[in-house]
Amino acid sequence: MASILIIDDDPAMVGIISELAKELGHDPVPCNSGQKAIEILPSLAPQLVISDIRMDKTKRGLDVLRECQKSLPDTPVIIVTGYPDAEDAVEAMKLGAQDYIRKPFKIDELKLRIQHALDHRNTVRENVYLKKELKERYRFESIIGTGTKMQEIYNLIAKVADTDSTIMILGESGTGKELVARALHFNSSRQHQPFVAINCSALPENLLESELFGHKKGSFTGAVQDKMGLFEEAQQGTIFLDEINSMPLQLQTKLLRVLQERQLRRVGDTRTIPINVRVLAATNEPLYEKIKAGTFREDLYYRLAVIPLEIPPLRERTDDIPLLVNHFIHKNAHQTGAEPKKIEPLAVDSLSHYHWPGNVRELENAIERACALCEEGIIKLSDFPPHVIQRGGSDSSSARTASLPVG
Repeated sequence: MASILIIDDDPAMVGIISELAKELGHDPVPCNSGQKAIEILPSLAPQLVISDIRMDKTKRGLDVLRECQKSLPDTPVIIVTGYPDAEDAVEAMKLGAQDYIRKPFKIDELKLRIQHALDHRNTVRENVYLKKELKERYRFESIIGTGTKMQEIYNLIAKVADTDSTIMILGESGTGKELVARALHFNSSRQHQPFVAINCSALPENLLESELFGHKKGSFTGAVQDKMGLFEEAQQGTIFLDEINSMPLQLQTKLLRVLQERQLRRVGDTRTIPINVRVLAATNEPLYEKIKAGTFREDLYYRLAVIPLEIPPLRERTDDIPLLVNHFIHKNAHQTGAEPKKIEPLAVDSLSHYHWPGNVRELENAIERACALCEEGIIKLSDFPPHVIQRGGSDSSSARTASLPVG
């Protein structure tokens, strides 16, 4: 179902197109003023706009089109014209209209134009999504590490990536659980379909349920239109449920049912929707204690942890720290457009002796800070946060002046 904004200063015409949209299973939003349409466009964010080109008021269809191109460039616009000359229609197409149709139109013809515009929008969005995701190359080379424990992770990813098994990724905050989830997705046969991630601790229970499973219009205060949930958005692809340990019990029950039945119901709906989605989950704390305390369902745990995959904390793979330092220095240079910085050997040694409670994420932040503070393109021990220096285990009085080009 798509939200369709219909604009015409003729109420009868708005009514006709609205009824047609309903017949197609969409949600029409009638509007009799170009000015009003421009005001509500950004907040409404319709999937399609159908607008008359000439209206009695100050704002015409071309003004609506321009605003739509500005605030909602992915939303197609169909221009309706009742004039025999093609001048306005040509101008509308030049400004980016998806299509135009002349009055009086045939109902079946407008239905086809609507479906074509929505199909085109979906195709464009999928292409943009795929190009963006594939460009980021979330594959093995994105996970840095050569130690034994990381090699075990690579081997396990290679074995299970192209299966539909649910996988529970275990690891402390900052260890790179989402990176592993993306590597699993982009090394699978689902790699050209959506990868959808959500942090289960980021939303309260009622909003999290709506975000995951969607809702029907009117199902609760503020539900002004039907909403597709993330499970539906991830159709044929992968959904990643981060911090699953924080999911409320009632929602765990609904998730278990979805995993068992492979179908869902939107909030407030009676209709079931079949889904074909691979589920990956992650937790930053052991779930056995929560199961014992009755705050996490044991049956859900076993449904999610068909294959557990544990990522070691950075303090257990300190041999990888120089590689990670090299990676983050070059990443920072790429983002800023500058030449990669050099780093003193003493600084690398100190970083290797720090315990990194925030894991890889903390190291990346420390490198970003050091790159910003360093002088003459050389990162020194003093460019890092004081607690890293104090606990790093190196004696700053023995600092060497030679710089080490990392990479």
